[in-house]
Amino acid sequence: MRRATSSAISKRLALFLILVLIFIGGFLLVKGLSYVPVLYQYLFQKEIELKKTEDEKINVLLLGIGGGNHDGPLLTDTIIFASIDPKSQKITMITIPRDLWVPELKQKINYAYASGEVKQKGGGLKLTKAVVGKIVGQDIDYGFRVDFNGFIKAVDEVGGITVNVERSFEDPEYPISGKEAETCGFDGDEFEKRATAEAQFEAFPCRYEYLKFEEGSQVMDGETALKYVRSRHAIGPEGTDFARSKRQEKVIAALREKVISAGTFLNPLTLVSLYDVFRDSIDTDIQKEEYDDFVKLAQKLQNAEMKNYVLDYGDDEEGREGLLVNPQITDEYNLQWVLIPRTGNGNYTEIQNYISCLQETDGLQCTITPVATN
Repeated sequence: MRRATSSAISKRLALFLILVLIFIGGFLLVKGLSYVPVLYQYLFQKEIELKKTEDEKINVLLLGIGGGNHDGPLLTDTIIFASIDPKSQKITMITIPRDLWVPELKQKINYAYASGEVKQKGGGLKLTKAVVGKIVGQDIDYGFRVDFNGFIKAVDEVGGITVNVERSFEDPEYPISGKEAETCGFDGDEFEKRATAEAQFEAFPCRYEYLKFEEGSQVMDGETALKYVRSRHAIGPEGTDFARSKRQEKVIAALREKVISAGTFLNPLTLVSLYDVFRDSIDTDIQKEEYDDFVKLAQKLQNAEMKNYVLDYGDDEEGREGLLVNPQITDEYNLQWVLIPRTGNGNYTEIQNYISCLQETDGLQCTITPVATN
């Protein structure tokens, strides 16, 4: 087998670092590229020739999955639409809730990647790009998926991250990976009785962990950070999908800050270790011949303005009405708790108008105005 050249390895490392930092919150990696000559040399090789939308934006879909032995390893816990505008030096990142119902799939949006991947290797990104593209009303140029096994290892590799827990919460039913089918010592009629119980965490307590997070700043290792962002059954307001998205933002920001800190970024051994951690956890449709273009794009965007938003339901923190609503649990939604556009199931016009406003302005004037429905 032919050994990869140092040039090819350097390009892959550069692309990896940029993509991971896009995923964890931006292009800030570039601010330190001048300290890494082996990467910096690729920034000016040619003009940027990446795929773009008609208005010259580059749209990237960023996905996070459980992976490994997690329950539903290919389900997406994190879905982010990132729109990059090199001309205006602006990056708009919008988190899409995993519980958004997709009529064409007859499932929540977090099933799209799994559905596509089961049908065909590489189909996960294609299907999810198509679904998200329809929701936002724009073409998705590139897709990038990372699983949380890599996330855990990355957090541990940089020595943990500091996260400010906004409010205390408890989750009595956090599933323990690998114990989804444990009998917990029950068998026969007793097992069958418990298997049909509504509160499975009470029926089979060995399958679940009781989580508790206290308000305030704390250092988290990889496992703790993952539990913090994946908790879905917290008691009170932290049990909503919107709250989960906010927690994800906090952890993503914390990991970003740790990665771009001098102690991490200026340590070549740590960078190579991070690359080794993530390379088996990444799926992307970016072609090798486009690596240089992404590196150069990052250089152009080193001073770009970055804005993060979440498509939510209910009133937001500024009192503005949300774009999504929680309909009654019916057969139409497979008896699941889901979110749909407030303008009607499958009607994304209002969402698309709002996203376009966020892309073109600073977001403050983007009021949510009802649109006519059929």
